[in-house]
Amino acid sequence: MDTSDAFTEGGAAQLRAGASAPSGLLDVLNVAAVVLDSEGRIALWSPQAEQLFGWSAREALGQPAARLLASKEHLGLVTELFARVMGGAGDWAGAFPVRHKDGGQRLVEFRNMRLLDEHGDLYALGIATDRTRLRQLERDLALSARLVAQSPIGLAVLDTELRYVLVNPTLERINGMPADRHIGRRVRDALSFLDDAEAVESAMRQVLATGRPLVDQFTAGHTHGDRRTEHAWSVSYYRLEDATGRVLGLATSVVDVTQSHQAAKEVAHSRRRLALIADASVRVGTTLDLDQTARELADVVVPELADIAAVDILDSVLEGRPSLKSSAHEPAVFRALALAAAFPSEAVRAADPPGDIAQYDADRLVTQSVTSGHPILVAHVQASDLSRIARDEDAAALLARAGLRSYLAVPLIARGEVLGALDLKRTRNPLPFDDDDIVLAGELAARAAVSIDNARWYRNAHHTALALQQHLLPHHPPQSAGLEVAYRYRPAAASSEIGGDWFDAIAGPDDTMVLVIGDVMGSGINAAASMGQLRTATRTLAELALEPTQVLQQLDRTTAGLEETIATCVYAVYDPNRCECRIAVAGHLPPVLIRSGHAPELLDLPTGAPLGVGGIPFETTTVRMDPDDLLVLYTDGLVETRDQPIDERLDVLLSLLADTSSPLEETCDRLLDALRRPDDHDDVALVIARAKRRVR
Repeated sequence: MDTSDAFTEGGAAQLRAGASAPSGLLDVLNVAAVVLDSEGRIALWSPQAEQLFGWSAREALGQPAARLLASKEHLGLVTELFARVMGGAGDWAGAFPVRHKDGGQRLVEFRNMRLLDEHGDLYALGIATDRTRLRQLERDLALSARLVAQSPIGLAVLDTELRYVLVNPTLERINGMPADRHIGRRVRDALSFLDDAEAVESAMRQVLATGRPLVDQFTAGHTHGDRRTEHAWSVSYYRLEDATGRVLGLATSVVDVTQSHQAAKEVAHSRRRLALIADASVRVGTTLDLDQTARELADVVVPELADIAAVDILDSVLEGRPSLKSSAHEPAVFRALALAAAFPSEAVRAADPPGDIAQYDADRLVTQSVTSGHPILVAHVQASDLSRIARDEDAAALLARAGLRSYLAVPLIARGEVLGALDLKRTRNPLPFDDDDIVLAGELAARAAVSIDNARWYRNAHHTALALQQHLLPHHPPQSAGLEVAYRYRPAAASSEIGGDWFDAIAGPDDTMVLVIGDVMGSGINAAASMGQLRTATRTLAELALEPTQVLQQLDRTTAGLEETIATCVYAVYDPNRCECRIAVAGHLPPVLIRSGHAPELLDLPTGAPLGVGGIPFETTTVRMDPDDLLVLYTDGLVETRDQPIDERLDVLLSLLADTSSPLEETCDRLLDALRRPDDHDDVALVIARAKRRVR
């Protein structure tokens, strides 16, 4: 069956079903039909003719058309034209002034042709419409065609089945395919490159069904002509209807917004990177703890910059030796400080666990980064690159299975010294590291390196002060015939500075024993140094067998000579021959006395002024201390907290000392475990002494 048969049968079926509605275009033109017989009289007169000329059918039928419709000066011309058409000279078309019933003239566009009926009689058919309306429609159509053809906006018309029927040149360029590959095809077939073709058709069907346009709908994808670059479009949909309201199809306009979309993405990308730098400024270096600072750096770059990040520091730097910047042919020994990953991956197993020490040969990229002091980038990692990235063959195999795509090593440089490296990997992120990533990673590494360097120096100073303090404090308590002594020192939390607490037990003449405990206010190496000087002075004074008040007076003068130093102290001398203890206090918390068979009590002693204030006398108090009685000296770090009153904490201390049956060493540990907190920022010194029964 050919196409004409299909059209005929299909058209007939539509007419029988009443499915086909008339076009509204002829109604817009208001085309009139008039039939003249061979004498030029009006034989047929349509209603449109009555609207166009003003004469009713009753008035027009049977009348000579020339006399009814033409003015006198045009009668001859009309007669001549009628004769030409009826004589078979051909159809006539053109514009002609026609007399209206109201007496005016109308310029009418005519199409005249000869008709022949079955009897051989001749007739003339005239089809006419208002010239002004016709010209307006012609201009509208010409303008529409020109706008569609030359519009910088992609335009298309689709039928009610969402098949393309018109595509302008701009849309051809936008979609990267000619119009003939669009025509007759559905959107999902013609625009298969769109990621959301189904959603586009769904939106079109919505507009066809409701008549409500959808404007500025964003969509993105790749065109047939450009599979690499992501394009973006702003699309609008409008339903098309004729003058009668019949739905003709859908019009769509497409504006290529790829440039603005890319610019917006770049702006958003820049904002995210600025936010990352700002975030790093806040999150990295919150403490002077080296390991935590490294963890903060690794966490801040994952996942925004890398899928996996590791922070490694040169072991030589930790030990205070020069970095490897000039040793380009030597291996590098790294200590892993931090590791962060956006998701579980075998690439994590390929990295050195935090705390491990690993040696990387000179040909490894991370070694080249620290020895050269420059970033090392492998934008697209190949199999041959893995051996230069991983520490060994097993780690290279893990990286291969993880699908390492891109690699970047950035040196950590602070104050001109290379400290280590920031190691970045991408396994899922499809984008390779680029120059912008190098700049961003370098900025983050530079900021973090200063914090890491500060933490490193603090750590060294902390260890130095701790070593100094541990060296200055006694290690084994002296024992005497009259007094059993145990003591403990516990430094502050690891992130805090060294304190100035000290204690001592000094054997004196005639079996006496000097017990002293003190606290230099402040922290750090200066406090530790001051503490050492006071402890040395105390031991010297103790050998002179002076009264406690005399010792505190000398210590007061010594402390005043130390720059900006104030300290508290308790100085006690126990005499087993008299079963008494002479005590003087310089601004310190009161000792606890536990008499055998009695509840523990805080000794009510004159508080005195701290050492270093000067000019305030001290007092000595003598306390009876029988065999099995206990005396407890302590610094404020044992009982002072930020969230509890000191009185409550002292009550807890007394309750813990109610049981004196345990050995002194166990009692020391029990007090520290019960009263100390993991986040305490002050050190603690504790001395417990028990009077012995004398053996005669």
